[in-house]
Amino acid sequence: MQYLLPQHTISRIVHRATRIRAHWFKNALIRGFIRAFRVDMRDAAESRPEAFEHFNAFFTRALAPGCRPLPNTPDEIASPVDGTVSMTGTITGETLVQAKDRWYRMADLLGDDRMAVEFDGGAFATLYLAPYDYHRIHMPLDGRLTHMRYIPGRLFSVNAATVRSVPRLFARNERVVCRFETAVGAMVMVLVGALNVGSIETVWAGEVAPGRPRRGRAETYPQGQALLRGEEMGRFNMGSTVIVAFAPGHAGLDGGLLPGSRVRMGTAMGRLVPGPVQSSSEPT
Repeated sequence: MQYLLPQHTISRIVHRATRIRAHWFKNALIRGFIRAFRVDMRDAAESRPEAFEHFNAFFTRALAPGCRPLPNTPDEIASPVDGTVSMTGTITGETLVQAKDRWYRMADLLGDDRMAVEFDGGAFATLYLAPYDYHRIHMPLDGRLTHMRYIPGRLFSVNAATVRSVPRLFARNERVVCRFETAVGAMVMVLVGALNVGSIETVWAGEVAPGRPRRGRAETYPQGQALLRGEEMGRFNMGSTVIVAFAPGHAGLDGGLLPGSRVRMGTAMGRLVPGPVQSSSEPT
């Protein structure tokens, strides 16, 4: 059925509805959403529905200071989001596992053959943000932004059932690709859009998706945008998926990150592997 839905039209309607400021509408919508999805507001910096200017402000609410401590040592990789592990593994032959018997190419995901080569043999994690999750995205490591690419596409749902059913889903949906240089080589974070995701934002570019007009765009950052581990790097205006990948040989993910397990932003999800870092060949 999702193939037949007017995905972008539905998402534009949701985008507008979630920004309505009428008090009676947005307060009722927020309270109904909290009840329906059993949203835990105890960690929110602001928990009163009437305090938010519209539903999207509630959906992208900030956390209370100190409620998501970072790992104790600098060699630990912090989870970038609150969410559920969809898949983890090693990128083999520039191919990632989407779900059982489902694979897709890293080059298709990134929209860049040269960049994809950097991550062949490296670790990756796919993390799903449910509607009840915190929807800001943070840095797993200290990094310097070098490239950002917006890739227009479909807006299939990214829930578990659809991920199992739609071939190459993450490489077909609208997405924003962010490449960073870190102390252990390249890292990429892919923010994947989905049905009802009104927009994707980054802290350095503001709203990136949906693009207007709907065509791809690529930007390079010669001076780099430096972000520290745990700093916010973006957010979903409605929920979706983050895929994070590391250059080979320098990052090991926790063996307990099994599909279906929960993660919280800031908790350790792996550790850096010591050793010399080869200079990477940055894509153009």
